[in-house]
Amino acid sequence: MTSDRKKLRSQQWFAQPNYESLMNRAATRAEGFTPEVFENRPVIGICNSWSELTHCNVHLRTVAEAVKRGVWAAGGFPLEFPTISLGEFYMKPTTMLFRNLMAMDVEESIRANPLDGVVLLCGCDKTTPAQLMGAASADIPAIMVPGGPMLNGRWSGGPIGTGTDTRRLYEQFRAGRITDEQLCEIEGCLLRSSGHCNVMGTASTMTSLAEALGMTLPGCANIPGPDSRRLAMAEASGRRVVDAVWEDLRPSRILTRRAFDNAIAADMALGGSTNAVVHLIAIAGRLGIELTLQDFDRISRRVPFLVNVKPSGQYLMEDFYYAGGLPAVMKEILPILDGEALTISGRTLAEDLAGVACHNRDVIRAADNPLYPEGGTVALTGNLAPDGAVLKQTAASPHLLQHRGKAYVFENYRQMCAEIDDDALPVDASTVLVMKNCGPLGAPGFPEWGHIPMPRVLLKQNVNDMVRISDARMSGTSFGTVALHLAPESAVGGPLAVVRTGDEISLDVPARRLELCLPAAELERRLAAFEPAPPHYNRGYGKLFLDHVTQANLGCDFDFLRAVPAAVSD
Repeated sequence: MTSDRKKLRSQQWFAQPNYESLMNRAATRAEGFTPEVFENRPVIGICNSWSELTHCNVHLRTVAEAVKRGVWAAGGFPLEFPTISLGEFYMKPTTMLFRNLMAMDVEESIRANPLDGVVLLCGCDKTTPAQLMGAASADIPAIMVPGGPMLNGRWSGGPIGTGTDTRRLYEQFRAGRITDEQLCEIEGCLLRSSGHCNVMGTASTMTSLAEALGMTLPGCANIPGPDSRRLAMAEASGRRVVDAVWEDLRPSRILTRRAFDNAIAADMALGGSTNAVVHLIAIAGRLGIELTLQDFDRISRRVPFLVNVKPSGQYLMEDFYYAGGLPAVMKEILPILDGEALTISGRTLAEDLAGVACHNRDVIRAADNPLYPEGGTVALTGNLAPDGAVLKQTAASPHLLQHRGKAYVFENYRQMCAEIDDDALPVDASTVLVMKNCGPLGAPGFPEWGHIPMPRVLLKQNVNDMVRISDARMSGTSFGTVALHLAPESAVGGPLAVVRTGDEISLDVPARRLELCLPAAELERRLAAFEPAPPHYNRGYGKLFLDHVTQANLGCDFDFLRAVPAAVSD
């Protein structure tokens, strides 16, 4: 590409005839760089979410070195910087409490520093949307390089998927069918390498959707973390971002409305995590694009579910990559997509997909032979969720998709944990388990508590699924007939707040309805008597979160971070 130093944002730091530029150049020389490096090259930030507290991302230091090779080779000047890193396994009360904080960290680190472009290194669930949110708001040329899924786990001669199979196996342990020794074996066999979860959970979904949005090079998302092709792709991405700087190919040119529609369609074909709904709405909001639950449901009705990967199928992410990965899926549904959408490659989506092939039709089905005729996630409405709820129909039990039963109510997560293994719990297979106060404000932070464990009394009767409802999220690795994200949440006086044990609830997934079977006057009387609980936080980031977070159907972002006219010039 023809370079023009005057176009480079970094020159505002390094090439001005003033004292500040003198000191900026001196500071860079203090790191051992010569003036020719930082005066004549695009400065490329490598935004690294590496952390030893996030095992999914622990290999990203190595990935960053591969990116640097590509940046140097293309004539850029790479500078790596850290942000906070969000790992699902350790953080309390929930990583979702901190997604917006990480997005702010990413945005302000980009905005405040002499960067012409940025490479986003992500992996674990919230790191991908947080980086995309921050990069969309900062809006300088950006490319994403996920760390990739971990290798397949195996136990007792068969594959085990992170979260999905371990939840099933742990329920067998609770029922007394698996021994302590076997559980120890499972623990040692489950996580075989670095990389994020090896099922179509939130991490695999969101990295795949980053590619579907056009923010990665084609074929990037699903390469296993330890695979050498992960590093080769990282190097190629480092090369490409330098050209993107000269082309001024910013996220706002890629993350258009048609790109989000394409990503929603990909999510439905993948049978992706229900969390994708919240994250895509939040990312779109950073660009002034309004996505609604109805958009997801509209697209879900016309996109077939094609990917035979847990929790909605049989295989794991390593198998998915070998079968062709996301490009093979998008090639199948290309007639439904907008092939003219621009990607970070500089080409259109249709051009990126030219020549793509599927290598295993049992893993990735043809569009005319789907696993399910509709997409994975549906949006529900009704008097129990006036602003909507979501359910993953491809991971649900078919016989429960139309169901009416009496509620057993847990007022909060602590009550559920205290009672769920009580052999005297008064529930049966027809009961609808309801859990309150698990939303953005109520939990706080909108945690993944929605996969309410099966009551032990029912596990002993070989009942493995029942209808469960809450205003929580659910791990994308989870499964079952679970309605989630009920909005408005119970903590702000949504209808879920007034459900009582013994009330009847009707779920009708084909009709997209979730109803509390009460006369309207009785529901209104109960709602009028609602009194909110005291706030969880009175200071610090927790208070900021409670004061400004939006509800689930609006993306759970901060109201002041949605797109507004720029107040500070770059």
